[in-house]
Amino acid sequence: MQVLVIAVLSAALIMAVVLLVMNKRRSGSVCDADAVINNIMTRSSIRAFTNEPLIDSQIETLLRAGMAAPSARNKQPWKFVVVKSRPLLRQIADSLPNTRLTSAACAIVVCGDMTKTLDGVDRDFWIHDCSAATENILLAAHALGLGAVWTGIFPNPDRVDKLRGLTDIPESQIPLCVIAIGRPAESPAPKDKWNPENYRMIE
Repeated sequence: MQVLVIAVLSAALIMAVVLLVMNKRRSGSVCDADAVINNIMTRSSIRAFTNEPLIDSQIETLLRAGMAAPSARNKQPWKFVVVKSRPLLRQIADSLPNTRLTSAACAIVVCGDMTKTLDGVDRDFWIHDCSAATENILLAAHALGLGAVWTGIFPNPDRVDKLRGLTDIPESQIPLCVIAIGRPAESPAPKDKWNPENYRMIE
């Protein structure tokens, strides 16, 4: 009888632990989802930065986020050029004012590697892939408390040529954009871009 009671109590204890873990995971998932959605909804473009530098681990986190993006057939046709040199940042800013690098701590140039693209008419899917990587970096920067702004380079040939020359990007790579990153010196309110006229549902 005593053995039976111990067995029942043990089973009840195990069940209680399992339920506790499941509930914790369930509530944790909700919290995680809320945090992710909030990060997306509160991100805004930052164009003014403090002079505080970034640490290498932050930059690596941003690059890991970029490389976690989806890509067509998993080709991952991206290359990233990280610019921390203050003189070069100023030089790029002077040559390409749209890059917003005057006060940025660093820049990440997102490039498409033409040696890793799909063939034929699917070649330009690299633009989708590198754009997904760029958005991942922007969201990761916001999650880290950093500011960032996406500035376009491709398909403007003048911008492509200027940036390629300044950063020694080979002809086999096309710079899609420059992400200016740093500690934010401004806090613009996020824009509410929800517009039900911009979608239709087919049921």
